[in-house]
Order: sequence, then C-alpha cells, then structure tokens
Amino acid sequence: MKALVFHEPGRIAWQDMPDPVVEDPADAIVRVDAVTICGTDLHILKGDVPEVTPGRVLGHEAVGTVVETGGDVRTVRPGDRVLVSCITACGRCRFCRESRYGQCRGGGGWILGHTVDGTQAEYVRVPFADLSVHPLPEAIDDFDAVLLADIFPTSYEVGVLNGAVHPADTVVVVGAGPIGLAAVITAGLYSPGRIIAVDLAESRLSAARALGADATVNAGEGPEQLVADLTDGLGADVVMEAVGVPEAFEMCTRMVRPGGRVANIGVHGKPATLHLEDLWIKDVTITTGLVDTSSTPMLLRMMAAGRLPSAALLTHRFELGEMEEAYDVFGRGSETGAIKVALGGPQHTVVSLPDASAA
Repeated sequence: MKALVFHEPGRIAWQDMPDPVVEDPADAIVRVDAVTICGTDLHILKGDVPEVTPGRVLGHEAVGTVVETGGDVRTVRPGDRVLVSCITACGRCRFCRESRYGQCRGGGGWILGHTVDGTQAEYVRVPFADLSVHPLPEAIDDFDAVLLADIFPTSYEVGVLNGAVHPADTVVVVGAGPIGLAAVITAGLYSPGRIIAVDLAESRLSAARALGADATVNAGEGPEQLVADLTDGLGADVVMEAVGVPEAFEMCTRMVRPGGRVANIGVHGKPATLHLEDLWIKDVTITTGLVDTSSTPMLLRMMAAGRLPSAALLTHRFELGEMEEAYDVFGRGSETGAIKVALGGPQHTVVSLPDASAA
C-alpha cells in the first residue's frame, strides 16, 4: 500500500509500505476512504512530539470500510462503513472504565500515528476495534464524518466541557483553526452570551463569524482590550487556547475574569510561563486534556440530524495520493486559506475472477 511516512522533523514522504495485517484478535483492518490532516500532525512534523519515531505512518482520523477483523471483534464486520476514532480504548483499564479513553493504560489512548502506524494510508490496522471504530449511518457523508474523528470531540470535551461553558457566558476562543472553529460551534450549543474569536488570519476570523462568533479580533490588534471593553473590565468567563504556542496560552490567562476558566486545547511543544504571581489570587481554573472521544456517539447523532454545521470547515479536498501537496497547503493555511483539508480516493481496483460456471 501507499502511506504518508514520517522520516525526521521537516521530512515526510508518500511511499510504499507493507499492508497492515491482523496482529491481535481485537484488531480490524480498514480501507481508508476519507482522511484528514490535524494540527497535531504539523507539530509532529516540526519535531514537537519526540515519541513519533522515523518510519511511522502518520494520521489519526479517518472514515473507511472494514475489510478484515480479528476473531474477538463483535461490533463490526467486513463491508461496514466506519469512523476511525483518534483514540483507541482497551475497555478494561481503570481509565477506560471511567470513560477516560484518552488516558488508557491497556495499550490504547492516542496511539494511531503516534506510537503505531496511523490512518494517512490506503489501509490501517485499528486495535481494540469494538471500542475504537463507530458504524456510520448512510445519512452522513464521508467528508463530514471524518470531522468527528478528532476535531469535534476534542473541541467539545477539552474546550467546552472542561471550560464549563454556561448560558450567558462570555467565551473567548484563541485560535480559529479547525479546533477553534469547532469550539465556536460546540460552545454555541450552550447559549453563551457572546463568543469572541481571536486569530491572525482574516480568512479564519471570517469563518468564525460565519459559524457563530459574535465578535472577532486580530491577535495583533488588542484582543485583551476588546474583551475588557465587552465585559466592563472583568474579563471572559471562559477562554479556550486552541493554538499551542506559549504566547497564546499566556494571552488566555490575561483575558480570564476572576473565578473564570482557561481550557487549554492546543498541543504545546515549548514551555509556557504560568504567571502565578498574578493568577494565585483570582480563583482561576486552568484545565488541560487529551480528548477521550466519549462524546463521539452523541456528536454522530447530532450530525445525522443536521445539527452540526461542518461544510464551512472543509476548504480543500485532494485525492489520497496528493498527501504531500495537502500537507503543504494545510501547513501554509494563513497563505492558502486552508482550514481543514480532506483526502479520499481513488481506491484500489477490485479484480473479479471469472465465473467458472459461465465458462
């Protein structure tokens, strides 16, 4: 098969790799029909995730068709169309029993494209398939469904739920990339008083306005002052960091009100300064987190019912073999206007043997 392989920071290649095989009775082999690139993949490419070693197939989000299952798999079978979750779950360890699948200690958690080969390939082996893939209803398109593999559950769980968004809250989302925009959408489910989006790219701020942000501001043009002006100097009830750079996190801590919440979603590759000399007296709650994907079944039902707008998030589509070009376009999002890119097809040709009875 062909797959996108990490070689070293700054170097990836779409190349031949061995087809995956069932290694454990709980495995499923999935033909990848649609896949996307995550901001975390860009962090890997920069060298921010040293656990990813040379030779690793990247990617942790996909929609596909099951082609083979191990003997212990009960919930899916060959031919089923499925969502491949970014998180795998053993289902047996302490954390899985608490539905905290991202912290799985039984061999799961975030492993795809991290510690085992991932989804940016023609085929992928999915461990613990019963809990790690979700059958898809026909009503959901492949390219919409792939957004449920990571960005929607991540923004909802790590941003909205950890940030404890309530009705009438002032919510600030710093970073209007795919995760930040999904946070704007999912925060809106809780009827906040206002949502303010912060970013450097006007194209992303425009997308935020289209998806429900009440106000937007360029990160270089005084977002802290705008938040202060809109809250009578108090600051925001909830601030979400969706960038993954120290400056963005530190900005979030300056914009939160006393008693407010800062929900860090971004993947950080460098230390950020925590100004406890200012924060210790403010009763501020700071949360971090890796998505658990426990919300995925609920989000799937919402999408099937037409309650999750997703079309505006997908700005570019490519064929699967155009993976390197897609990385370039996505990585230069401020120049290309890319928010989320998706790839799919063409698939392997299925060769049918002649029917001997007709000969």
